[in-house]
Amino acid sequence: MLDYLENFAAVCDSVASTARKNEKVNIVASYLRGLPTEEAGLAASYLGGKPFAAWEERTLQTGGNLLWRALAAVSGEDGRVSEAFRKHRDLGTAAEEVLREKSQSKSILTLQQLAGSFNALAEARGPAAKIALLKALLARASAMEAKYIIKIMLNEMRMGLKENLVEEAIAKAYDVSLESVKRAAMLTGDVAETLRLASEHRLEDARLRLFHPIGFMLASPATDAVEAFAEFSDAIVEDKYDGIRAQAHIEAATGKVRIYSRTLDEISGSFPELIVPLVSFQQDAVLDGEVLAWSNGRARSFRELQKRLGRKQVTTAMQQDIPVSYVVFDVLAARGELTIDRPLRERKELLVLLFSGRKTIEEQPVFPGLLDFSSSSDARPPEDRILMAPVREAHSSAHLEDVFSAAQARGNEGLMIKEASSEYSPGRRGKNWLKLKHELATLDVVVTAAEYGNGHRARVLSDYTFAVRDGERLLNVGKAFTGLTDAEIARMTTWFEAHTLSERDHVRQVEANVVIEVAFNAIMKSARHNSGYALRFPRIVRLRGDKPVAEIDTLDRVHEIYGQQEGEEIRIAS
Repeated sequence: MLDYLENFAAVCDSVASTARKNEKVNIVASYLRGLPTEEAGLAASYLGGKPFAAWEERTLQTGGNLLWRALAAVSGEDGRVSEAFRKHRDLGTAAEEVLREKSQSKSILTLQQLAGSFNALAEARGPAAKIALLKALLARASAMEAKYIIKIMLNEMRMGLKENLVEEAIAKAYDVSLESVKRAAMLTGDVAETLRLASEHRLEDARLRLFHPIGFMLASPATDAVEAFAEFSDAIVEDKYDGIRAQAHIEAATGKVRIYSRTLDEISGSFPELIVPLVSFQQDAVLDGEVLAWSNGRARSFRELQKRLGRKQVTTAMQQDIPVSYVVFDVLAARGELTIDRPLRERKELLVLLFSGRKTIEEQPVFPGLLDFSSSSDARPPEDRILMAPVREAHSSAHLEDVFSAAQARGNEGLMIKEASSEYSPGRRGKNWLKLKHELATLDVVVTAAEYGNGHRARVLSDYTFAVRDGERLLNVGKAFTGLTDAEIARMTTWFEAHTLSERDHVRQVEANVVIEVAFNAIMKSARHNSGYALRFPRIVRLRGDKPVAEIDTLDRVHEIYGQQEGEEIRIAS
């Protein structure tokens, strides 16, 4: 099969047309098998919705607004683009509809040429240069090709083909084990390289490449201390911190350090004072922990930490006003080798060894050299901001409840209860880690539309319509306009204006990338929103820049809370 982009687009359409997982895998495996290795690698990356390998520090910087402008220019019909987008709620599909109506010659674009265009877009500086490249690319593409070019650029393939299914297709195409494919992809951060190794039956040669984030292991909620204590035969108990989950990659030879959020985005620039202390470990490592706003021996509120997120530069004054610490509770790699296959207790022991040459506060009874959260003052030297999370024990559910109360008294959210024998499962949420928070009735949702407010907010986008997930669809469940500060609203206005997909009257349909946590009094059945539900008196608790859209709450969760309202009062945030 030739490596023409139209063949790639046809395969994508075939995958999207079936709901059967095995059929999707078979279609992709057959397609990859018929391509030269280099083109197959590009196709695998694009099928996963990524223009570049995960480890590459490159981005296209071409959001929905630029794509919209380029598409409108190529089609010559901005109004038609708006109409098609309102119909499909997907810019790629809208592009296909609009361009299909224009007379176009048969495309001869190849996967290699598309890769060249992506490289040029990544290197281009400024909106004008990027729009010129986008117009040239879309003008050469057929309607069906344009659909998937835009979907790749927006990381919105939405055809039921997640990265794990691409990995399954690679395993099937080259007759290798799925586990070896997954491990190679995790080590290299490069689907194309993984495919090449699979085609040569050399997956065992894959080596750890730093500076591509590994998926974070996630915890499941526990209803109460009784449930949490009953799950484990050998539990490790830690405080649950109200900060930003962060993964730190350290390369000793070069002194290079990168910090990544749970959304797998780099956030090193937000916390420059953590870089030098992390370098002082003097060995290659990948650490998992939490960045906390910190002063006087205890964590400060998440809202304080939020003031430092998303900034390209953090002033010295801000570092002094909102100091931070990085509390480490796991080690995913050390000395060039993954450690995620080791039991948690062994990883904790390795963590102690990593910290053994560093200054610490006081020794704790379980492991030496741990941070003492009970200290009334911040006794650390200013340059030593990397701390090891204390491990606690619980001998009964009643004891666990006491430990939970003590954690909250320290200013933390609650507890993490972890099976000591558990391996680290990247990107998975299971019962090996439980979180005990005594949570309030809140939902994590994504903003789909923003509109201008009233009064002193008439010139800022302060009213947000938000949605939950239903499979690959986003369904609106409410609108909120209270809870954020004026500074946060101003920052969000700038972002929404740059990422507007369409505008009508005072309402902007925006890229679905901003996650917020909302509280509410109740959930009602309602035809107002396409979810069939509406939140009563919703208000924004906080921005959730640490959470990816893939992890927002689902329609099933909304239905579950709705069902709990029968004869049961839902606890709400004050």
